[in-house]
Amino acid sequence: MRRRWMASLLGAVSVVAACGAPVASPGSIEAARTELLGIITDVTQATAYRYKLTDDQGRHIGPMDVIWVPEAGRFAAVYFAWDEADQAFHTHVATSTNLLDWTWEVELAKQASMPAIASMVGGGYVVAWEQEPDPIHMVIASFDTWDDLRMGSIARRFDVPVTMPACGEGTPSIDAASRERVDLSFHYHGDCERDRQASGWTDWTTWQAVARPERDQALIDRGIKGHIGDRDTIAFRGYELMLLEGERVPGDWSSWRTFLYDDETRVAEEVRFKTHAGSRAFSNASISEVRIDGQDAILVTLYLFTEGSRGGEDEELVFYRTLPKDSWQLPLGSPPSTQLGGPR
Repeated sequence: MRRRWMASLLGAVSVVAACGAPVASPGSIEAARTELLGIITDVTQATAYRYKLTDDQGRHIGPMDVIWVPEAGRFAAVYFAWDEADQAFHTHVATSTNLLDWTWEVELAKQASMPAIASMVGGGYVVAWEQEPDPIHMVIASFDTWDDLRMGSIARRFDVPVTMPACGEGTPSIDAASRERVDLSFHYHGDCERDRQASGWTDWTTWQAVARPERDQALIDRGIKGHIGDRDTIAFRGYELMLLEGERVPGDWSSWRTFLYDDETRVAEEVRFKTHAGSRAFSNASISEVRIDGQDAILVTLYLFTEGSRGGEDEELVFYRTLPKDSWQLPLGSPPSTQLGGPR
């Protein structure tokens, strides 16, 4: 939740097992996991990257979520930034053609953080964020067109009621969105002690939510004793694979790690990101398949806490790795887009 922020590619690979280890079957979820890890783990091998990301107004970009906007012919991101004037976080929209340089468009909300964005089935956009003051809760807003979004003109807004046994709920990620229904994954501050995973949906009038203890347990089994927070999912090789964050030691910002998880195997594996200076603490990952400069690529964003960072690599990192055309024998996710710059 927001309170945390008050503190402080190995190449596209075929699946080859280490000597003596079993080889995953081609087309299996294990093979997909191994392949994705090979693409995203080594930032030093990325096609393009940028640490300490800012927008053109000089704002330090907090954790961001990125989509392709066909109407604009460019990428859009939602993110939050600290405002010294009112000592609060504000959620913003910016656009980019290269994923590294971001032009501010509009402020969407005050005392708002941890935003996510998605295109709606049938047109339009949905943005969800974490809203203060207490009780911290989620807000879902729809925008009928891109022009409405870039002007901050909300068509519908739904303030999600806190329904889990929690002091607050937040850090939403959007699983599906339409004018009739929005599905979210999020975390709840369970018993006012630790963040835990949940999912829910709304028809813009009512709200239903359930805990996801299997996701929590997967990270607990890997030694996570603190919060289990943000997550993002990519459709890769026909499987839904998730990047999920966890805090090994409660209150130790340097102990935040990111794991690759899926709901099918319920296995969590730490993603041991390799940065240029050797930073170790990673949170708030987003991952998506994009098309840039005529090539398919996997895009990742990460937030690097000062504690655990090295060489001035703290704050937001964005990087992507383009994919050789002749290395892909199975579909990555959805069918290719006809947009020159857009996602598949």
